[in-house]
Order: sequence, then C-alpha cells, then structure tokens
Amino acid sequence: MAINPTQLTPSAAASTPVPFANWTPMRLAFILMVAFFALAPMAIYPVFLMNVMCFALFACAFNLLIGFGGLLSFGHAMFLGSGGYVAAHAAKVWGLTPELAILAGTAASLALGAATGMLAIRRQGIYFAMITLALAQMVFFIFLQAPFTGGEDGIQKVPRGHLFGLVDLNDLRAMYVLVFAIFIGGFGLIWRIVNSPFGQVLVAIRENEIRAVSLGYDTDRYKLLAYVLSAGIAGLAGAAKAIVFELASLTDAHWSMSGEAVLMTLVGGMGTLFGPVVGAAVIITMQNYLAHLGAWVTVVQGVIFVVCVLAFRRGVIGEIAHWLKKPL
Repeated sequence: MAINPTQLTPSAAASTPVPFANWTPMRLAFILMVAFFALAPMAIYPVFLMNVMCFALFACAFNLLIGFGGLLSFGHAMFLGSGGYVAAHAAKVWGLTPELAILAGTAASLALGAATGMLAIRRQGIYFAMITLALAQMVFFIFLQAPFTGGEDGIQKVPRGHLFGLVDLNDLRAMYVLVFAIFIGGFGLIWRIVNSPFGQVLVAIRENEIRAVSLGYDTDRYKLLAYVLSAGIAGLAGAAKAIVFELASLTDAHWSMSGEAVLMTLVGGMGTLFGPVVGAAVIITMQNYLAHLGAWVTVVQGVIFVVCVLAFRRGVIGEIAHWLKKPL
C-alpha cells in the first residue's frame, strides 16, 4: 500500500509544500525575481549582479539542506570552492570550453558530496555539523597545498572562452546571460525538488524522522541524496563564479564562507524558496557598498544579523510569507 508522505505527521503535513498549492503568490514572486535580474543590468553594474546570483544560488543550495532537510552543514564552502577550482583548472589548463568547465566543476562537487555525505549522514545534529566542518577544513588544506591550485594565490587569469565555441564570454552581456540562465535553472531545479514527493518526504524527516522510519522510509538515503544535490548546486555556483571573475581562490573554500551561507539563509528566511536570494542580495550589497569601512563591515553585518534575529525571526521573506499566510 502506497504511503502519502503528507500524512506522516500533522506538523509535517502543515509545513510541507504542496505542488501548485498557493501557486499565484509563488508565481508572482518568481516573475518579480526574474524581471529584477533581467532588467537590473540597465542600472546596476552587471559583475556585481552576477556575484549576487552566484551567491544566491549557493545560499539556495544550502537552504535545500537545512531548510527542507533539517541538516545544518558548517562545511558547505568546500563544494563552492571545489566547483570553482575544478572549473578554473579545466578552463585554463585543460582548455575546455566554459560550459564543459562548469559541468566539470559541478560534477566534482557532486562526487565530493557523495564521498563526504556517506560519512557525515551517519550522525545527526551538532555531530553532523562538526563532521562537515572537519571535512571542509581537510578540503581547504588540500587546496592550500595541492600544486594545481596555486596555493594562496589561487588560480588566476582563468579564460572565459567562447560558449559552445561561438559566443565570446568576454562580452559582459553574454557572460551575464549565461550566469542568469544558470541561476534561474538552478533555482528552478530546487523549486522542483522541494515541490516533489521527494521534497515532501524530506520535510517529513525534518519534522519527525522517527515517524518517517516507522512508515518504512530509508531516511539516510533521502538525506544523503539531499546532501549530494545540495553539494552539486553549490558547486555549480562556485564554477560559474570562477568563470565570471576569472579566479578561483581559497576564500571560497574557507570555513567563513560556510558561515556566510548560514547568514544569508537566516536573514532571508530559512525554509523559504526566495529567502536565500534576498539574504544573499542583502549581504553582498553590504559587503560591496560598505567596503570602505574595512574590518567594520563584519561588525555591521553582526548588528544587522542580531536585528533580523530579534525583529524578523523567520527572516525577511519568512515574515512576509507569514503575514500573507502564503508559502514563499
């Protein structure tokens, strides 16, 4: 007899996103997001917007794991960094076209996610978080010492190349269209995952894993798949970022980058689809336009984070969704 995942627990059913339910506000939010990133280059520097989209996709990947799977990872930067390093190496040393280099970076992060996930998923809660942090630090040390990564200098002067051998990505407009397509594609994939039976089971596991196990679900398998999918999407963001900035650096693999993913997700709204996008836009905008403050930027970020936690406990989008009584 087939089991309806929305009936696992009352709380799980209440918070589980149902396909096409409340479709109008979700569609409106998606249209507004697409319209903003499509029209914004006319008024805002395109490279800044591409940076926002890359980090927004990274935050969305992290949110897929914690917001819908209930798994807090302190090591997600290893996937962002791995995608960037492999894509940069593939484009500069192997001479691959940008689309193949990005695919190579994504595949590397997927493989790393599968390898580390089989170790990390064995534990829960803070133990899971600490294992991911330890694994990420190991990966960071490898990137620091490996001969092909350039050490502290990273991989510089990565060629953008020609997309499919035809479109010159040194043209900012062409580069922007590619990053825009990657972001919308990655966001659409996460949307589909969340609004699928798989996504409903993930939420049920987050709400009551014991109940899910009692109904016959292999929860470790579901969590591992969510972990690998999240790793792959994070790697896609890192690979795209490396091509945009023609650089792969240790910054993207450092543990502090995992902290930024947490910050972006909480500011925007954990467990919401559009929250990480808003959170990434807020954090990257602060870093960019408050750069003249130097080290004080982190202090400002801390103050804003405290204010958001106290005044907007659900995050910006989470509070809006709660006010509208509609999932976003």
